[in-house]
Amino acid sequence: MSSATTTVPPRAVAPPGRLRAALRRPAARKLLLLGAVTAVLAPLAAARWGSGAWPDALTVDLAGPLGRANDWIIDNRDGHWLFLYFFGHISNAIITSVRGVYLVLLALGWAGVTAGASLLAWRLAGVRAAVTALASFAVCGLLGMWVPTMRTLALMIVAVAASVAVGALLGLAAGLSDRTFRALRPVLDTMQALPAFAYLLPVVLVFGIGVAPAVLATVVYAAPPMARLTAMGLRGTDQGVLEAVDSLGATGRQRLLTARLPLARRELLLGVNQSIMMALSMAVIASVIGADGLGDRVYQALSTVDVGSALAAGIPIVLLAIVLDRSVGNRSAGRNGWAQNPQRSRTRTLTTWAVGIAAVVALGRVVGAQSWPQSWTVAIAAPVNRAKDWMVDHLYSGLPGGLGGTADWAAHYTGWVLDPLRDGLQGLPWWGALMIVAALAWLIGTWRTTVTAVLSLAAIGVLGRWNLAMDTLSQVLAAVVVTLVLGFAVAVVAARSPRVDRMLRPVLDVFQTMPQFVYLIPVVALFGIGRAPAAAAAIVYALPAVVRIVSQGLRQADPAALESARSLGATGGQQLRQVQFPLARAELLLAVNQAVVLVLSVVIIGGLVGGGALGYEVVFGLAQGDLATGLMAGTAIACLGLMLDRVTQPTKPKEG
Repeated sequence: MSSATTTVPPRAVAPPGRLRAALRRPAARKLLLLGAVTAVLAPLAAARWGSGAWPDALTVDLAGPLGRANDWIIDNRDGHWLFLYFFGHISNAIITSVRGVYLVLLALGWAGVTAGASLLAWRLAGVRAAVTALASFAVCGLLGMWVPTMRTLALMIVAVAASVAVGALLGLAAGLSDRTFRALRPVLDTMQALPAFAYLLPVVLVFGIGVAPAVLATVVYAAPPMARLTAMGLRGTDQGVLEAVDSLGATGRQRLLTARLPLARRELLLGVNQSIMMALSMAVIASVIGADGLGDRVYQALSTVDVGSALAAGIPIVLLAIVLDRSVGNRSAGRNGWAQNPQRSRTRTLTTWAVGIAAVVALGRVVGAQSWPQSWTVAIAAPVNRAKDWMVDHLYSGLPGGLGGTADWAAHYTGWVLDPLRDGLQGLPWWGALMIVAALAWLIGTWRTTVTAVLSLAAIGVLGRWNLAMDTLSQVLAAVVVTLVLGFAVAVVAARSPRVDRMLRPVLDVFQTMPQFVYLIPVVALFGIGRAPAAAAAIVYALPAVVRIVSQGLRQADPAALESARSLGATGGQQLRQVQFPLARAELLLAVNQAVVLVLSVVIIGGLVGGGALGYEVVFGLAQGDLATGLMAGTAIACLGLMLDRVTQPTKPKEG
């Protein structure tokens, strides 16, 4: 009897034991603390301000101050010293640079430019890149877009050079200093999360209409990827290599030049690639503020819903991106590239270049014509428009087999996914949304990360854009999930098969470099007006970046680790889940970040086709010259992007 009374059943002690074990985990302790804080503060906040959307008592009306700032800029733009002696010099330097490049291209003529691009591609990346450059410029001429191509090329050369230079300097500083990295991270997040339309308005107010604001807007948009990838490459340098270099007595500069930069070469080239792609994607958006060239042709075609003319101008943009990517963004591709011939003497290299440049100039002079001959052009607008009409007639209303049509798909996506998600987010108590964001940010980061995420979300409410932001957030989350599912699936196949990777590369180039505006016409034709076409365009635009980054991360997995997994009998799926994904964690998280940023940028442009929410306010502010409306909506979008970045990018706590 006594033994029966003293024996404790095992089940009686198991729950307390599991509870103690769970509380030893940092994540559980964080959630417990947040739960306690919520239990104390939530009733007080609900009693004071309610439990619905963001309370009006906590909003701040900035329309008046921003309106006065808008008026001051307009009144003083032509006479104040800040515009005359600071912004004016920046604008003149940009205009002079673009004009100088354009005059050089005109002086070479179509034959000289084509030959020069082919020579440059051959010397940098090999014969295949040279053939690609030759064919690409020939197609630009055949489409009747030679002069607009040269104008866009001149603007992009200056913009890409500035973007790569600015991004590399920022990434170098962030990669070498933890303090600089922490300081620059929110700046880069804001630069990249702020939609193009949002910062076009202040740039136009300061610099006016033309080339200068277009280049500056492009640099702001295209520099952050270069900075991020440069910092990631430098911070991911093998510590064993650095210790070996230090043991040889290398200085800090020697360690950077001989170890860290060479080991970060892949990330640097990927950064150049991403900057080129994002800069060219801005070509159409820049045309809204007066940048001439291919973007202006696309914008004019879109205003008349002329898909054929838009495609005729969009194809050269894609071809320019492919040429720049093959020649500059991937110098290791060819046998004749400099990376493959480091022993070649500088004298021989300079002599070869001098002879090549002289031959190009002579060819341009002999041919004489500056523009592509008109008799050598081919019109594709009419056939493309007929093909578009056929697709709309056969896909929009219904497909055979009871699959429905694209209009039905759009309605189902909106009714079954977007509407419930939007209603759920807007129905959350404002304090509940803040606590959810705090929990997500703190679980994967530090208290600083949590504070930044919560303050970013709270700033949206303070600006009076809470419900609109929840609408935009629902569109972004739904599109990001689809993008990540498709992107990870394609990237796994591309990482395992070099043949698939080679086949996908030009397809990814086309999808990523095709201007965002070009996507809007076919998706509107197929899906109608509303939030669904904006989501479709966002998925197609963000997918290439996710595939590129994830596939590169998976390919860089340590061969020794993979071989060890194989020796233990691990299957392909087990190697992927237990070895490649963990080793590529940084790249996977960067892919999530890029998906969020790119989807957000296209969702905003979707305001032009019925996307509504914050995108509509940004577009309305730019169209009406309303700085208050456009800038507050743009700031709300930047805060939304910053919050999403903080809840998707883990941050390790500082040791010591």
